[in-house]
This record gives sequence, C-alpha cells and structure tokens, in this order.
Amino acid sequence: MDHHPAVNLLTPAWRRREEPSIPLQNRITPFGDIIATPERGTLLGNRGILHDDQQRIVRTAQVRRWLTCVLEFKNIRRTIMKPHRYTELFFLDEVTALAAGHRPCCECRHQAYKMFQSYWRGAVSEQTSAEEMDRRLQADRRIRGGGKRTFLAPCEDLPAGTFIGQGDQAWLVCDGQLLRWTPGGYAERQDRPREIVTVLTPRSTVAVLRAGYLPGVHASAGG
Repeated sequence: MDHHPAVNLLTPAWRRREEPSIPLQNRITPFGDIIATPERGTLLGNRGILHDDQQRIVRTAQVRRWLTCVLEFKNIRRTIMKPHRYTELFFLDEVTALAAGHRPCCECRHQAYKMFQSYWRGAVSEQTSAEEMDRRLQADRRIRGGGKRTFLAPCEDLPAGTFIGQGDQAWLVCDGQLLRWTPGGYAERQDRPREIVTVLTPRSTVAVLRAGYLPGVHASAGG
C-alpha cells in the first residue's frame, strides 16, 4: 500500500493569502523536468524531498515511488515546500504526470490506481504490487545518471494519451492529431505524422494506455 503523500494535504499556492512574487519551482513537464511557472496544475505529485530550506530544488527525485494525487483530500492542509517535508509537485493533467513517469496513488486516487493496476496486469506483467510497478517504472523513465529514458516508435501505433517529443516541445497524441503542451494548457494542433518519433511516456505506461486505461486530460484539449 502506498504511503500517501497527501496525508497532510495541502494549501495550494493559489489559495494562500500571501502569493509569492516569484513562482516556486514545483511544476512538472512531460519531459519530467521541474520548472517554475505562474500557471498551476490540476493534480499533485510526489517524488520525496527535493528542496532545501530556501525552497530551492536540489535534486530531481529522492524515492522510487512517484505518485499522482488529488489536490484535496480529507480537508487536510499543508504549507507548500515546507523544510524537511516532501516537495509538492503539480501537473497540468494526468497524461502529463504519466509522461513524466508517475502513477496514480492507491489511497486518494484508489479507483484510478486499481484500473491502472488491472491494465498493467494484462499489458506489462503479472507482478502488480506497488513495489513491482514502481521498480519497472523507474527502469522505464530514467537512464543511469538520472536523465529521462525515451524510446522510438511509429507515431501511428501510439495510443491516445501518449506524449512524444519534437525538439524541446512535447506533443500529446490525441486520436489523429498531436496537441502541443504548454504549462497553461494545450496550444496548436497538427496531424499525427506517419514517422518514427521519440516517445516521452514510459514504455510500460504506453502499454497500459494501449490496453485501455483512460487518463485525465486538461480541458484545453477539447472533447
């Protein structure tokens, strides 16, 4: 069972009376990078304690269990990036979190977790404990030295909900189109190319999407 990162959950930055003049570096891109941006996300994430006492990011991950959680849980509040507490990370939507290498939390997102686990069993492995899934996800999302692991695949074969990279831009596969990711939502669209592309979403997660898992997508994607 997950140790729920949101047990002390959270007073989001946009609800605090004193809004910081400079955005905190706590927003995750589909590349898995941690950036500072004034836009906020729709989901919370956790990778352990990543910041120092001055709220500066000093590492990209501390634990193997990368979770995606709801913003509100049991009416509990917490201070963002409190010293010696886990770093609250935020995502535009679930497909962004999946691309970065996170999975649903089994406590605050229990139904999503069970669905993810069920599709994992049929598409990836019969080993579906949280520990086993996290071990496989760690191998699929990171290379030695901590960089992001990607792979090549025909774009037409990728399931909806997958992210691909084109230069420094991330594009969401959505039916016959690609949607360009930005911190505030999805921007322009283009037709899905018939070519080999660089896939950002971990290989095991792509298999789960292909098997039928339906992740949440930001409203700016439409439909």
